[in-house]
Amino acid sequence: MNFTFRISLFIISVLASSMLYSQDFLVSGNVTDSQQNPVSFANVVLLSVTDSTAVKGSTTDNKGLFEIKNVSSGSYILKTSFIGFKAVYQNISVENNDIQLNNIVLEESAESLEEVSIIAKKPTVKKESDRLVFNVENTALSEGNVMEVMRSTPGVLVLDGSLSVKNATPTVYINDRKVQLSSSELMNLLEGSPASSIKSVEVITNPGAKYDATDGIVINIVMGKNLITGYRGTVFSNYTQGVYPRYNAGTTNFYKNNKINVFASYSYNNDKIARVSDEQVNFIDNNDAIYERWESNFDRTTKSQTHTINTNFDYFINNNNTLSFSSNLLFLPKFDYKINGQTNVFDPSYNPLYNFDNTNNSSDNKHNLGFDLDYVSNLNNGSKLSLNAHLTTYDYNRDQKVNSNYYFPDSNLNFSNAFETVSKQNTLINTAQADYSLPLSENTGSLSFGVKGSFVNTDSEINQYSIINGNPSFDPNNSNAFDYKENVLAAYSEFDKSWERWDLNLGLRVEQSDIEGKSIVTNNTLTQDYFNWFPTASLSFQASEKISVYSNYKRSIKRPDYQSLNPFRFFLNDNTIVAGNPNLQPALTDHFVVGGSLNYSFFVEAYYKDIQSNFMELPLQDNDNNLLIYTPTNLESTIDFGFDFLAYFNFTSWWNVYFATSFYNIEEQARINGSLLKMDTWSNYSEWSNSLSFLEDNSLSFTFTLVYISKNQQGFQIVDAQLYSDLAIKKTILNKRGSISLSAGDLFNQQDYKVRAKYLRQDNSRFLNIDNRYVKLGFSYKFGNTGLETNQRTKDKSERDRLEKSDN
Repeated sequence: MNFTFRISLFIISVLASSMLYSQDFLVSGNVTDSQQNPVSFANVVLLSVTDSTAVKGSTTDNKGLFEIKNVSSGSYILKTSFIGFKAVYQNISVENNDIQLNNIVLEESAESLEEVSIIAKKPTVKKESDRLVFNVENTALSEGNVMEVMRSTPGVLVLDGSLSVKNATPTVYINDRKVQLSSSELMNLLEGSPASSIKSVEVITNPGAKYDATDGIVINIVMGKNLITGYRGTVFSNYTQGVYPRYNAGTTNFYKNNKINVFASYSYNNDKIARVSDEQVNFIDNNDAIYERWESNFDRTTKSQTHTINTNFDYFINNNNTLSFSSNLLFLPKFDYKINGQTNVFDPSYNPLYNFDNTNNSSDNKHNLGFDLDYVSNLNNGSKLSLNAHLTTYDYNRDQKVNSNYYFPDSNLNFSNAFETVSKQNTLINTAQADYSLPLSENTGSLSFGVKGSFVNTDSEINQYSIINGNPSFDPNNSNAFDYKENVLAAYSEFDKSWERWDLNLGLRVEQSDIEGKSIVTNNTLTQDYFNWFPTASLSFQASEKISVYSNYKRSIKRPDYQSLNPFRFFLNDNTIVAGNPNLQPALTDHFVVGGSLNYSFFVEAYYKDIQSNFMELPLQDNDNNLLIYTPTNLESTIDFGFDFLAYFNFTSWWNVYFATSFYNIEEQARINGSLLKMDTWSNYSEWSNSLSFLEDNSLSFTFTLVYISKNQQGFQIVDAQLYSDLAIKKTILNKRGSISLSAGDLFNQQDYKVRAKYLRQDNSRFLNIDNRYVKLGFSYKFGNTGLETNQRTKDKSERDRLEKSDN
């Protein structure tokens, strides 16, 4: 808190200095047409005399009046424009007083407004040395929501409620600010956010040193900016029919004048989702022979209600200094989780031994509240200083009731078992960060560096009660409490340089991590203290106008989420357990890439990843006690290498295609129950996406995507091949203020898959039938000044990523 207090004092001192030494003026006037009628919502923008870049701007009110406040002394070009009229340019000079301009008259252009045809642009793809940039501004995709943009972004997959890039879960940023939500929370945010303000999506496969060391792959959503003042709003709603109906609705609102930006959004999601799994476990004796075969069917239904509120307030102290406050608030008052299971037990010859059924009813509630204070100063020498302080408070509670009934082979009841579990997690995160960037000579390079400190405290507990004769009895063997503290101090420096045909980036990030975990029941304390270096490097060469080659390298770290570190055994039923691992170590990755592009349309890459201590949740059999335990486990090493080919081109002016294919090999090595295990598998990933536009104004769009993933390996488990298919049709209406959409997923019913694990004394499999076949109808409507872009941002708190694992 002392660090945050010092930042606040620094901000106050800078603000005071800025207000003492800056003196700004007012430029005002009025705009009419040739008939002396006032022109409302005309754009009035001050441009730099040297390079014609926009400096400040405003719009006219209903009477054609405008004011541009806080204008610094100097010479400018004043541009006044409105659709259907010729733009007017005039030179003005702001000296030592406010300026009241004479009446500005706009003349109609040769084409009347009714004859103007606005043609939407096509999405374009640009491949840089460390990222793929997907430009969607003013395209048909901008009429939908952010989730639809994600589905259309090359290389990005939406798999079972989460995003995936190159077999990894990416970190999502908005305007270089990290989105700190779980997978389901992130899906709600993306689906409830309109895409009209998106400029581009950057898929960064090797992020630089300024990104957290935990960011192996980054998706950065770049929002457009606009100097126009005024108010803009959007309302939207979607109805989805899967196995069960589900819907979401919400609104976004944005207001801007010369001193403030205000953004606020609210979305509500009401979901009911089904999933069926058929599972088989062969328990093996000490002679490596099967002694019991278990075949189970589980029918799971989840119901949830989610409220998400995002706010952002920017105060422009003057041209160079901005103070911002933002919040991301998520409330989950209801998450009901119900599983009905039936298990049949056989001997090795499939003769029935006994069977049992079980029910698992749980009810969750949680809140995830994040707050940020930012200060940004653009200094006179072209450098930039950014300060940030962050607070997250997270509270999670679950009440669970489990009941099992065991039967003889003749279906007569043998006995019953029941228990209840109460668990909770409370987490408090504080972070403070400072970044400084400095341009080098002749604007051909830059130097940047920064520091960050994060301080995490989380308290978790689980209490289990056996139900005996209808009464709960405390079970100390399956109850525990865990206190966890994590402090990470980081610093980085990054150097960029361009000359002739070369571009170079070098970076280094260092982090010191101090971790302490204490089990309250056993009084065991675990400590980790480690220091790591994280270098980054990127080099590209423009061999000719159409050919470029590049190479890059990054070292990153993946820390376990807080729930995975809890030393708890959470029983889903009598024989299936989810267990934490307080001894889990972070994973370190070295990632190398070399590639080239031809004509900015065809790209070829080769990559190599060496991951030490990679960890993942494995289903491990306890053959002596007939248990299947899902627990996060460190592997000794994972080697992932492959070759990628990408192509993006236009067949016609109304049809563009993206195609990608990747052939890759994953090799994993670990010690399981004292035995060394090594496996590797070659796999293929291929994607084919088509975007088509129809009608003269391109107001009708059509998108069809196919993704094929061959048999692949994940944590010594073999996952069967899958085919993903999505179709979306969209039409803008109501003078392009509204849009309706119809989409469908998993058209060919090929997304369900089987997972098999068969090695050493492990022999189990699962077939997952997921609720991913759907038809969705959506509607959105924009009101107010629809020429505006929002300043929606979600703040950078990497520690919040690990509050909870992806919702299953």
